[in-house]
Amino acid sequence: MAATITGLRTYDIRFPTSRELDGSDAMNPDPDYSASYVVLDTDAGDALEGHGFAFTIGRGNDVQTAAIHALEPFVVSRPLQETLDDLGGMWRALVHDSQLRWLGPEKGVVHMAIAAVINALWDLKAKRAGKPLWQLLAELTPEQIVDLVDFRYLSDALTPSEALEILRRAEPGRAARAAALRDRGYPAYTTTPGWLGYSDDKLRRLCQEAVEQGFRQLKLKVGSNLADDVRRMRIAREAVGPDVRIAVDANQRWDVDTAIAWVRELAPFDPWWVEEPTSPDDVLGHAAIAKAIAPVRVATGEHVPNRVVFKQLLQANALSYLQLDAARVAGVNENVAILLLAAKFGVPVCPHAGGVGLCELVQHLAMFDFVAVSASMDDRIIEYVDHLHEHFVDPVTLRCGRYLAPSRPGFSAQLRPETLVDYAYPDGPVWTSIAEGTDA
Repeated sequence: MAATITGLRTYDIRFPTSRELDGSDAMNPDPDYSASYVVLDTDAGDALEGHGFAFTIGRGNDVQTAAIHALEPFVVSRPLQETLDDLGGMWRALVHDSQLRWLGPEKGVVHMAIAAVINALWDLKAKRAGKPLWQLLAELTPEQIVDLVDFRYLSDALTPSEALEILRRAEPGRAARAAALRDRGYPAYTTTPGWLGYSDDKLRRLCQEAVEQGFRQLKLKVGSNLADDVRRMRIAREAVGPDVRIAVDANQRWDVDTAIAWVRELAPFDPWWVEEPTSPDDVLGHAAIAKAIAPVRVATGEHVPNRVVFKQLLQANALSYLQLDAARVAGVNENVAILLLAAKFGVPVCPHAGGVGLCELVQHLAMFDFVAVSASMDDRIIEYVDHLHEHFVDPVTLRCGRYLAPSRPGFSAQLRPETLVDYAYPDGPVWTSIAEGTDA
């Protein structure tokens, strides 16, 4: 009898990162990094599970978890191999469901729930194939990759035949690039020094440590107070010298005119890019900012809800760096579409990471892009934040400021069993001790 998907389990997992102000920025001063977590079970007899999650920052994680659980009827009892063989069809079935679609369409809590489930299916597929996800994707034929993508709403900017041309152009040298990736890894930059709640002394120390660890780019959160930002940029620049890139991230804090004026005040410190200078939905606003602040570059993407908005940002010349997120849009399939769009427009992809588990996920997407899509690491770099990796079965590994290519089968999404117990909200031991005041 053919194996089926037999269960969809969800967990509300939260980490009390707000207590040390890890992750603090101008729009999110007190985040508790959280994962609305899903595990897919099967009766295949191989003990393999699919793991995925949506990332949030605390309150509302229960709502996101409930949205994932609402997808149970769409997944449980499906034939396992048939589903994994057609994840393009599975993506379309979820995203274009006639009733679920009303809750978006293609954005928000339901879209992120679909991301968690789709990513869990890819995790399971890669585990069953015995390969890390980046390798599994990179070994697909161009035709198989194109079949993963829904070109609805994209065909005015990218057609299936153009996508095939991009992928076929990258086919020569795939094996050599995969070998180079395993040998040298993929460049990273760090946001660890730059959280807005950190003291000046901590900022200075962490900037110096980042350079000692081999990072050639770091990022500072900005946008709350201009005088503070000028002071912090001066400290960071003095700490790292003139040759290390410093990017800044406003986390959507500003109106368009404010963004332009603010970045001009920071320009003497040579910011490499300004990230999320305004609302992620404001395509024309990003375009206006990009034109006004040049040569400072604009980067955005972590809150962009779908491939359509990315298409428009690219069409409007509104960004210099595209920052896809592994769990904001609807999972691997939609991110493949976004990588192809970026390749069509010649814009480097520098994925958003940080959070909980996002570093683990996006490394696979960037490495797939290098091997099979863009065929380039030029001006490309993955964000890194040194938080919470110890909770993962297959955590990221960095050496000299570079991500090492994962070799363990899967999508690197699996949390340790003890984490699912200890950090369950609100009844896990970590949270009950905080509530009782006994965790000090």
